[in-house]
Amino acid sequence: MKPHVIIIMADQLRADVLGKGLTPNIDSIAAEGVKFNRMYTSCPLCVPARGAFFTGTYPNRNGSLINPWEPADARYGDVKKGVGNLYEMMENEWESIHSGKQHLYTEGGNLEKREDSATQWASTEASYKEFLKERGVPMPGGPEFRLRVPEMVNGAATRVSRYSNAKTGRYEAGEEFYFDSYFTEKTLEALKSRNREKPLLLNAMFLAPHPPLQIPDPWYSLVGDLEFEMPENVGVYYPRQSPLQMYNLTGVIGSKYSRKEWKEAWRVYLGLVAMLDHCVGRLLEELKDQGIYEDSLILFTSDHGEMLGSHSLFQKMCMYEESARVPLYIKFPKGFPLAKKEIRQVVEHVDVLPTLCDFLGLKAPHQMDGQSLMPLLKGQVQENEEETAFIQYDGNGSRSNFQRCVVKGRYKLIVDFFKDETFFELYNIEDDSQERENLLFSPQYDEKARELAALLAAHMTATGDLLAMPPFHPEKFREKYQAFPAS
Repeated sequence: MKPHVIIIMADQLRADVLGKGLTPNIDSIAAEGVKFNRMYTSCPLCVPARGAFFTGTYPNRNGSLINPWEPADARYGDVKKGVGNLYEMMENEWESIHSGKQHLYTEGGNLEKREDSATQWASTEASYKEFLKERGVPMPGGPEFRLRVPEMVNGAATRVSRYSNAKTGRYEAGEEFYFDSYFTEKTLEALKSRNREKPLLLNAMFLAPHPPLQIPDPWYSLVGDLEFEMPENVGVYYPRQSPLQMYNLTGVIGSKYSRKEWKEAWRVYLGLVAMLDHCVGRLLEELKDQGIYEDSLILFTSDHGEMLGSHSLFQKMCMYEESARVPLYIKFPKGFPLAKKEIRQVVEHVDVLPTLCDFLGLKAPHQMDGQSLMPLLKGQVQENEEETAFIQYDGNGSRSNFQRCVVKGRYKLIVDFFKDETFFELYNIEDDSQERENLLFSPQYDEKARELAALLAAHMTATGDLLAMPPFHPEKFREKYQAFPAS
């Protein structure tokens, strides 16, 4: 029988909160497998992040660029016809079970609603809402946990939208009615009743630790103020970070909170991370009870990260490490000869599906952008310090704010667009992991910036980007922005 494949995906999980005592179950996957220290999402936003992860293609290539909440721009949320995905590639030979959030949209509709799907949809966000409605229980969150923000529709008209804020609270309905408790119970039910004549494919998609930060006890009260230290860049808006962020909800919401206020958001967020770990632990225990844990490939990741006050920003939707770098842990079936326990090479979410295809002997029905990591994991090739990752953001519920990014080795170039204005940021993320010094204001880095700008421009052209890379002149950029006082 082919190996069982278990994919566990968190939503909006910062990579830097793992391995610090709150996540023993998640950490155990890394301890028994391999940890990728420099894995990047292809887009720091739910729908396009999952579109890239499950197809092995960049958002530009597959067409899923935004969360399709605004009807006028909804077509930009769909993966194009002809681009296959993990579910379709595996659901006939494997017993395919999905449980939890799934924001994989295709031209044929949201995947879970397609009549031709052979996957068992054990639970979804829609079934969770129905579960609460039948019991007369309110969902976590509510108007006080959302804030009004401006949002452009296709760069032409502004509307007022409401998105999650950093307010915290206790969810009084109790743990059994919380998103991830429900998803976990439904996952366990599906596992217990699965067809054991076929190998298992489980996609367990949790909502945690995505806002709202209204969570049940014991998790709401689990973490105390004195039990953690926030990163130094929380609540700090750096003089040379992009001012265009103030047109995006990351800045509109994030800039409203002081470092003291962020402390409370962190406390509850970490409680939600601990709850996520508890849910993961229950799944791992069921796999062990069924005797299939040792024969399973278990992959843990997140669709993207969370700023949580770093750079005075909230949520994701930007290219800083807290938003764009994600965890990736893979435990292989027993007997697989891992060459290393940790990988420091830059890798991308689009590399995951080609890696699974390589390991499982699958042939994708479309050309993928990612590269298999199996040669690296087997020690057949050495880590490459000059590997690149490309990241893009095209707006949240509609095409509005735009960012492009390339990471190569230790350097990262960020290009931020809003209307006719462009702002550039360059960071050495080995020496400056919290990205506090924009090196574009230091002329000695101009050659490196030009190199990365050329790489990014070529990538945008090759993948059919709807945007064009503007001419890059570091001297003119400095002249323009040094004329204004640093904020």
